[in-house]
Amino acid sequence: MRVAIIGAGAGGLAAAYDLSRAGDEVVVFEAADQVGGLASGFKAEGWDWSVERFYHHWFATDRHILGLIDELGWRDRVRFPWPVTAVFDDGQFYPLDGPISRAIPGLPWLDELPGAGLISRGLWVFRFPGLSLADKLRYGWMGATLLMARSWMPFEGMTAHEWLQRHAGARAYRTLWEPLLVGKFGPHYRDVNMAWFWARVKARTPRLGTFEGGFQAFMDAFADRVRSQGVLVRLKTPVDQIRPSEDGGLDLAAPGGDIHVDQCLVTTSPALLAKLAPELPPDYLGRLLKLRSMGAVVLVLALNHRLSEAGYYWHNLPKAAGFPFLALVEHTNFLSPDLFGGEHIVYCGDYLDPDHEYFHLRQDELLDRFLPALPRFNRDFRPDWVRRSWLFRTPYAQPIPPVNHSRSIPDLRTPIRGLWLASMSQVYPWDRGTNFAVEVARQAARRMLSERMQA
Repeated sequence: MRVAIIGAGAGGLAAAYDLSRAGDEVVVFEAADQVGGLASGFKAEGWDWSVERFYHHWFATDRHILGLIDELGWRDRVRFPWPVTAVFDDGQFYPLDGPISRAIPGLPWLDELPGAGLISRGLWVFRFPGLSLADKLRYGWMGATLLMARSWMPFEGMTAHEWLQRHAGARAYRTLWEPLLVGKFGPHYRDVNMAWFWARVKARTPRLGTFEGGFQAFMDAFADRVRSQGVLVRLKTPVDQIRPSEDGGLDLAAPGGDIHVDQCLVTTSPALLAKLAPELPPDYLGRLLKLRSMGAVVLVLALNHRLSEAGYYWHNLPKAAGFPFLALVEHTNFLSPDLFGGEHIVYCGDYLDPDHEYFHLRQDELLDRFLPALPRFNRDFRPDWVRRSWLFRTPYAQPIPPVNHSRSIPDLRTPIRGLWLASMSQVYPWDRGTNFAVEVARQAARRMLSERMQA
């Protein structure tokens, strides 16, 4: 069989890996000039490692991507530092997640205990001065309730806004959870269902992982592996249209001429599939177009000096406190600045509606908006600390899951014979990321193979 895959991110490459090993002739189309999708990176002059355009990391529980890396024989190239996350409250930053040994100094073996992630979160929360003892006990009970729940389905019929206010209490919700929801989903934060939040708690760990050399090093190596299996990866080649052909296959319009395939897997956004395949039935098209998502804007800064002297990696920022972005991530408090020529790498990132003004402002205009906030992280900061900067934007970064969202998710197999979709919008209730992109794409590849055999 001849199969086309649209998108050379982690999911598209994983599907190509499986289908080519099954004997298919596979061609991957990628509009960008490199593989990686939203997990792609760039390497500036003087750096040994690349930096991701949109901050990425793996969790210790990411069994799909880590399992794939095991298959490839590259587990020794995965690194798992344990950085510290901070929350902003009453004008100050406080650590809220990180190694147990930082909460209880002098006992590093505590970090290796079974359940260390859950213990860590509890210890840091109980040290946080922004909550009363009653709030902290309530937090512990709420966390235990979510972790013991075996399924997301009982949570799907209610919003996270309602459930968390009721179970965490007004103070804890206002301090910890409402800023997260507002930052992730903007004006839509009251619409997000509780199943998404349950999955976030269930799947994530304080330990965060990366690949030696950066995510781009992993993506490039993975692309080379699938090429060695006979896969053709066509970069800078966007597909313009997908049409069913008379013989039951599909015709793809692309630069350089049309290509005929037996099957096609689209791993980009549902909106792009709707644009590429206008012959999809109206009901399926309607479902695709009703799926909402937030875009992302990320300004990456290379500084002369460390910004967070406390060594915080991830800063969760409440919009109500006047910060012009959702999160400040100091990448070199996760990895050594020595890997980046001694520069200190800082992300200023935000999830926004795709029509937000940040998608239209020039890079220098965004710098003017963002830099005045940096003295709040380090009072000594001066604009001349910034050596250089890079701006990255995407309209499709964070799907928005409303109440009873499972009823709206389109099937991996579209109504057009041979046409399949595996997108971030279908990994629900789990959050977007390379782990679940690999899972849904490999699931689609298995179904493509099995249903072909049954035909």
